[in-house]
Amino acid sequence: MKVYTIGFTQKDAEKFFSFLKVSQVKTLIDVRLNNVSQLSGFAKRDDLRFFLKELCGADYAHLPELAPTKDILSAYKKGDMPWRQYEDKFLNLMAQRNVEKSIVPSLLDHGCLLCSEHEPHFCHRRLVVDYLNENSSLDLKVKHLY
Repeated sequence: MKVYTIGFTQKDAEKFFSFLKVSQVKTLIDVRLNNVSQLSGFAKRDDLRFFLKELCGADYAHLPELAPTKDILSAYKKGDMPWRQYEDKFLNLMAQRNVEKSIVPSLLDHGCLLCSEHEPHFCHRRLVVDYLNENSSLDLKVKHLY
């Protein structure tokens, strides 16, 4: 099953929506904790829903169960927690939430996980895909768009 990930920072709207359209993304899966921040520009929930439908013919879904908790995210962003510890805490959180049992596989098929980080290397969207590949029968082939 093909799945994508994307971050909206360091991209203008044209580049962002072009990536999604060319990749034929069916559903943008928002895995951010806060999807209505004024800092998100074109990537705020309601704007995304509209632009996705109009520009890409794609749907929008917000899955906060695939986001870190506020405490984990804050500690990492403030520099109080190194990436390795963040990664461990986040993966444990995914296990506690049993996300592999609640995720609808068809949502992931040509779906794209959205977060704010430009690159996936130090972002939880990559960890979500890794976790699902390890802990479910899904065979996700991931392509990071950046």
